[in-house]
Amino acid sequence: MARLAAALLAALLLATGCARPAAVPAPPPGPVAEGLPVGVDVVVERVIDGDTIVVTGNRHVRLIGVDTPETVDPNRPIGCFGKEASRFVTSLLPKGTAVRLVGDVEQDDRYGRLLAYVYRRSDGLFVNAELVRQGYAHVLTIAPNVAHADEFVALARDARNASAGLWSACPP
Repeated sequence: MARLAAALLAALLLATGCARPAAVPAPPPGPVAEGLPVGVDVVVERVIDGDTIVVTGNRHVRLIGVDTPETVDPNRPIGCFGKEASRFVTSLLPKGTAVRLVGDVEQDDRYGRLLAYVYRRSDGLFVNAELVRQGYAHVLTIAPNVAHADEFVALARDARNASAGLWSACPP
């Protein structure tokens, strides 16, 4: 397990451009919640939409396991509850927020975005899970990145049963 964590950390460091000695930034300021999984600490530069953020080094990060309604694809209409999802993520991760990125099996998606589970460093909030819990995202399980799939499915079921977020605002 420790070897897997070390390999994952090395891969994330390479992916974020932090592996070169001259490019290693100081850890983001502020407290670090206890119990966070091993990963790479970076700072949020901006939120693109409900499931994609930009972090230190202009690296685009796609949140694993979740899918929020579209807001930025010029070839698709803005999805029901998409703007709300984007605003929610912006409220959770304003510019300058220190986060920990934790990978799964695959490092990047077909668009070159880093795939990650995102945790807020200050309090350990698992952002991917919070999106599903609050009804801002559907579950999107793409094997082999399935470490939290069962958790996300259970959270989505609870959100749907509670008519949270998009589950009450959007037609099926």
